[in-house]
Amino acid sequence: MTTSRTFDVLVLGGGMVGVSTALHLQAKGRAVALIDRRGLAEETSYGNAGLIQIEGVVPYPFPRDLKKILTYALNGTSEANVHYSALPRIAPWLWKYYRASTPEGMARTAAGAKPIVTAALREHEALMGPAGILGMLRRTGYLRVYRDGQKLEAAIAKEKADRDAYGVNFEVKDAAAVKAMEPHLSETFAGAIFMPDPVSVGDPGGVGKAYGALFEKQGGAVLRGEARTLEETADGWRVATERGDVSAREVVVCLGPWSDDVVRKFGFRVPLGVKRGYHMHYSAHGNATLARSVLDTDNGYVLAPMTMGFRITTGAEFGLREAPKTPVQLEKVEPHARRMFPLKDRLEAEPWLGRRPCLPDMLPAIGPVPGKRGLWCNFGHHHLGFTLGPATGRLVSEMMTGGQTFVDPAPYRPDRFA
Repeated sequence: MTTSRTFDVLVLGGGMVGVSTALHLQAKGRAVALIDRRGLAEETSYGNAGLIQIEGVVPYPFPRDLKKILTYALNGTSEANVHYSALPRIAPWLWKYYRASTPEGMARTAAGAKPIVTAALREHEALMGPAGILGMLRRTGYLRVYRDGQKLEAAIAKEKADRDAYGVNFEVKDAAAVKAMEPHLSETFAGAIFMPDPVSVGDPGGVGKAYGALFEKQGGAVLRGEARTLEETADGWRVATERGDVSAREVVVCLGPWSDDVVRKFGFRVPLGVKRGYHMHYSAHGNATLARSVLDTDNGYVLAPMTMGFRITTGAEFGLREAPKTPVQLEKVEPHARRMFPLKDRLEAEPWLGRRPCLPDMLPAIGPVPGKRGLWCNFGHHHLGFTLGPATGRLVSEMMTGGQTFVDPAPYRPDRFA
């Protein structure tokens, strides 16, 4: 028998952004239902490199160099893969992304990102403590390795400019220092850029599930339901779940790449694109270990030590959100990863596919939907959903409850593309 239940707020989406939003609203005294069609932290929040990237102030821009654009367009690099059949659908978003990626545009984005990015670790720690998982944090930073000395020098120059503009910390490591830091890397590199400030976890999905367990322990309701059943009512909003309809005065859309499916129903259109990506876990030969994640800058993948094994995460795939898996990037980078580190067996039957929700300016949409009382956005975190979930969850909860916000929310207005 199903029943109807009433809450103060419905949070749609059980990833890192959604569960963090639910926890912060709960802390503000709201009765919250967290609704997802699967379990918690089983989509994009599960399949990443496990980094809390407090250095990630400067976004990933669309390339401006014609040679690089052509290389990407012809699928000439493992960093990106383009589905040509998808171009008629995704070209308008790619064009907006390109137009937003001028130096001036990226400077605006970096300035907007800095307050929430630099707060990310503090906000994670504020949730990890009550969740009992502070011990999961690994304060080891990560390495970007370079085989070519000229490319390394160019990267150093860029990092110096970012440090001057935004305070992004970095260290240069020569070949000997890289070997000392990661003795089981099989190759000798020209050097590396070490990012000392980011921290990591060995199980990002486990972090999301621990936050969800804390939410339930504190009286929150976690329900399975389809967010696309959201309906506006005379008193607020209603969603169908396996346990019956639930309703509330307010609802927050935290559905990552599926967010526009919901807000579009109510006449609000946002230019939300998707960068797909893959991962696979491996065992290693002998006693080989990694202390930290390593970004192979020549081949566009990250090798990360995880609880489940050594995880390769790929670059971006540009295609339709629900298109079948085409893990060609993983096939391209795996031989390079095996040369760099003594990987052994694949530990999964097939690669995992995730979808990064990206707005053209690489900033999230946080705030109310214009003209729709009680409908709120918290989505579009691009490559930093795992990093930013607790910070943006705090921000949207402060906006919804009328308190002083810890950062200025203006850069993240959902209607800024109108």
